[in-house]
Amino acid sequence: MSPQRKVSVSVVAPFPKNRVFEVITNPSQHTYFDGSGTVKDLVDGARITGVGDVFRIRMRMWGISYKIKNQVKEYDEGSLVAWAHLGKHRWRYELEDVDGGTLITETFDWSYSVFPWLIELAGYPKSHPPRMEKTLKSLIHYLEER
Repeated sequence: MSPQRKVSVSVVAPFPKNRVFEVITNPSQHTYFDGSGTVKDLVDGARITGVGDVFRIRMRMWGISYKIKNQVKEYDEGSLVAWAHLGKHRWRYELEDVDGGTLITETFDWSYSVFPWLIELAGYPKSHPPRMEKTLKSLIHYLEER
């Protein structure tokens, strides 16, 4: 694994960790705060409770609709969850208690990827951080509305 094959964005949310974690680990709610515009809705799966859990999401990218199976690869109740699909790159959320709420760090980690060069060729390491920032802002807004 290569440490430089990761990009992360962090934000402090004025909410307790358990409240943030409850939303992030509920795939049926991902469409409400996805900043990429690609996550459409949950096909199947329940709240994430551990490594090995599976959920399927309906996606739409470049005008193409598809379903993708995700499997949880990392899990620590209340503070960490990461999943991957068949490309093996991971989406990770880490939560930490800080003054004023919870520090949320979203990471796109392609160090596990089957084809890391393809991810780099597609420009995702540069295009994902602004989308991740939008996701985290949307997550905070979603939590405010609940």
